[in-house]
Amino acid sequence: MNKPAKLRSVNPGAADGQMMYSLVRAAHVLESRLEEALEQVGLSLAKFGALSHLVKEGEPLSLSECAMKMTCVRSNVTQLVDRLEADGLVRRVEDPEDRRAVRAAVTALGKERHAAGVRQVEKVQAEFAKTLSGIDQGSLERLLSAIR
Repeated sequence: MNKPAKLRSVNPGAADGQMMYSLVRAAHVLESRLEEALEQVGLSLAKFGALSHLVKEGEPLSLSECAMKMTCVRSNVTQLVDRLEADGLVRRVEDPEDRRAVRAAVTALGKERHAAGVRQVEKVQAEFAKTLSGIDQGSLERLLSAIR
């Protein structure tokens, strides 16, 4: 994973700007921790995200459906499914309603790897919760929700 460049406020004395850059840095740190945790079970955030959607649906999804759920373009999902298929985590199956289309189906190994990924994510979440102990988490959640 590429390490993000350190961000600095254009005007370091501006409290609002500092807070914004602090949030960006915190997001990068959390993303790195998640990537490192998932790497231990042979996944990336992208692979884990795709597997999460497939496991949640409980049935094969078209690549277009996967792209919509992951909010990315279909060509990215095609490449991601290629990698998941090479790892034995998904397989392509025919679409019963459209013989031109294919669907992605999670394999037994994919379900196992997803479950291992869930455990890794839960560990990162627990560490994150410890970091936030003593902080008004309700206020923090409202703040973060306001900038979506």
